[in-house]
Amino acid sequence: MHGAEIELKFPVTDERRFRSSASELGFRLETERTFESNTLYDTPERTLRAGKQLLRLRQYGTRNTVTHKRQSTNGDAGARYKTRIETESVVEDAEALAEIFNQLGYAPVFRYEKYRTEWVAEGGGHLVLDETPIGLWAELEGEPAWIDAVLQQLGIDPETCSTLSYGALFNAWKEATDSPAENLTFAEAGVLATHG
Repeated sequence: MHGAEIELKFPVTDERRFRSSASELGFRLETERTFESNTLYDTPERTLRAGKQLLRLRQYGTRNTVTHKRQSTNGDAGARYKTRIETESVVEDAEALAEIFNQLGYAPVFRYEKYRTEWVAEGGGHLVLDETPIGLWAELEGEPAWIDAVLQQLGIDPETCSTLSYGALFNAWKEATDSPAENLTFAEAGVLATHG
C-alpha cells in the first residue's frame, strides 16, 4: 500500500458514548479491540527523525506490517490535519526484518502500545479508537471535508483535535507527569489496561 494519509486525533472522555455514536452514524466495525505493539527504528544519529521520516514494525494481533512514512511534497493539507505519504506492507517474519534493520544500522528507538478498535465508513473513511497508556484517543482518516463532517456529527470540538504523533503526545505526558518512562508501553507507564 502506498499513498497519502490524512488524519486527525482527538481525546475520548466517554468510551461507551463514543462507541454508541460510531454505530448510530453507520460506521461498520472492521476490527474488534486488538492489542497492537509498535517499534520505531532509526540510526544512532536519528537521521530518519531529522528528515521527518518514520520506519516502523507493527504487530497487530497476528498480523505484522512494516511502514515507512514521510512528509508530503505538498506539505500538510492544512494546519488542522496531519498528512503523510505512507508505504506499508505485510511482513511474514518480523524478527528477520528487525535483524535486517539492525544490520543496516537501524535500531529500535521507541516502542508504543495500544488496544485498537477499527470502524470503516460507507464512503471509505476510517475511525479508530486507541486505548493507550496515556488515555483514550480516536483517529479519523480520510479526506479533510469528510473528517470535518464526522467531527461535527460526533459533536467533537475541533479545538480539542491534534495532529501530534503518539510519540509527541507521550513526551508531553512525560513532561506533565514527570514520568521516567522511556516508551509508551503499559508496563513502563505504570498503567494497566482495564477495558474490554
